[in-house]
Amino acid sequence: MADEPRTDAELARAIDENAEAEHAIRNAAHGGLSDADADRVHELQVERDRLFDLKRQRQAQRDAGSDPGDAHERDAGTVEGYRQ
Repeated sequence: MADEPRTDAELARAIDENAEAEHAIRNAAHGGLSDADADRVHELQVERDRLFDLKRQRQAQRDAGSDPGDAHERDAGTVEGYRQ
C-alpha cells in the first residue's frame, strides 16, 4: 500500500474499501473471472490480509500499553507466510 492508514478509522475504511472493490469485481464477472480480474482479486485479498495484520498489531501494541502508531504494515511475503 502506498499510504499506510494512520488511525483505526482509516484502517477500517481501507479494509471496507478493499472488500467493496473485490465484491464489485466479482459482481461484474457474471460468467467467471477473467485472468486479469482473478489477479486483481488475489491482490486485493493479499492487501486485505496485510491490513488485518496491521489492525492486529495495533491492538497488540495497545494491549501492551504501547503506542499503536508504532505498528507498521508488513510485506506480503511475511503476512502470507503465517500459519492459520
